[in-house]
Amino acid sequence: MSQTDITVYGANWCPDCRRSKLFLGEHRIPYTWLDIEEDSEARRFVTEKNGGKRIIPTIVFQDGSFLVEPTNAQLAAKLGLKTLASRTHYDLIVIGGGPAGLTAALYTAREAIDTLVIERSSFGGQTSGTEKLENMPGFPEGVEGIEFSNRLKRQAERFGVELLEARQVESIERHGNLRCVRMEDGRDYSARALLIATGSHYRRLNVAGEAEFLGAGVHFCATCDGPFYKGKPIAVIGGGNSAAEESLLLTKFAQHLTLLVRGEELTATRLIQEKVQGDPKIDIRRNTQVREFIGQGGKLNRIKYLNTVTGDEEELAVEGAFIFIGMMPNTGFLAQSGVLLDQWGFIVTGQNLPGTQGYEKRVPYMFETSVPGVFAAGDVRDASTKQAVSAAGEGAAAALAVRDYLKQV
Repeated sequence: MSQTDITVYGANWCPDCRRSKLFLGEHRIPYTWLDIEEDSEARRFVTEKNGGKRIIPTIVFQDGSFLVEPTNAQLAAKLGLKTLASRTHYDLIVIGGGPAGLTAALYTAREAIDTLVIERSSFGGQTSGTEKLENMPGFPEGVEGIEFSNRLKRQAERFGVELLEARQVESIERHGNLRCVRMEDGRDYSARALLIATGSHYRRLNVAGEAEFLGAGVHFCATCDGPFYKGKPIAVIGGGNSAAEESLLLTKFAQHLTLLVRGEELTATRLIQEKVQGDPKIDIRRNTQVREFIGQGGKLNRIKYLNTVTGDEEELAVEGAFIFIGMMPNTGFLAQSGVLLDQWGFIVTGQNLPGTQGYEKRVPYMFETSVPGVFAAGDVRDASTKQAVSAAGEGAAAALAVRDYLKQV
């Protein structure tokens, strides 16, 4: 089934509509958004499709079929995403399908290690949401993030890796020599070894209105949501590489962009700073601290922020805000696992482990965690460099460590 002609009928105040839009965005599935509060024809269509009732979201597909208030699982099934594994036991289960996880999987599959990869959103991780990778070896002209991600996925599949998409891991446990993964629907999968490559996610500001307008003006993915702001004023919050690079991408859509920077200067690399400062569509406001996202009718229309130099509170009229203020590791599911995390929530591995409990007879492998047989690679690891190319390298190195570990068990 084609995934290019999907229409989502809803309203900005509707939380289920925002959830469905987020799901489609995370899986890089393009769709058309029609707000029934603003479009009388869309409102009539929804009422007609639902027997006189105005139920949203109503999602219509290219073949004419539609889903009403679907769960994420129903959407995944309709879109043909593989969400169930063929078996319950594997040599290795990789949790996370970004550059680290997919590279590790293709390496282990080549070693005849039976491998399952479980990904909560779309394969490629944050790389798939990056407009262009300019520093990836072997691509002198750069490569689009989604193209690089698709290549990694196809390569893993070619070597026989089994891939699950749109599935959330709730917890991991250890039962003797087995490492078990509990899914959000209660299903369990087991393996002789686990590799955690869940990456990280964008940090939130945790200010008033942020959660309320999430998906209705507040966003964390320029590639996913930038096209909805053609010809409109928007803001980007942050001063590092991500904020600067995504600002440059968003100028392709926005009428005008205001970059709200917390400090006195941008912290992005000099080359990117120069591009941002030289773009006539971008206005940089320094020494700002966002206090509140404000809107009307379920849609964002302005941002309240503090000028930390003057002490004045000011407001900025915008229709969209994109937040890029750093990353947090995706390690919430490890709370009761025994896997040691550092003070920021990243996984501690190898020589950085503080003790020898569980390793009385050997030293841990470089990418092994405090739980023997459980490994970690990529952005989720404490000493990683948070770069796509190094994540792929860590995935390869971790795969070799897994190979050596499996020879012993």
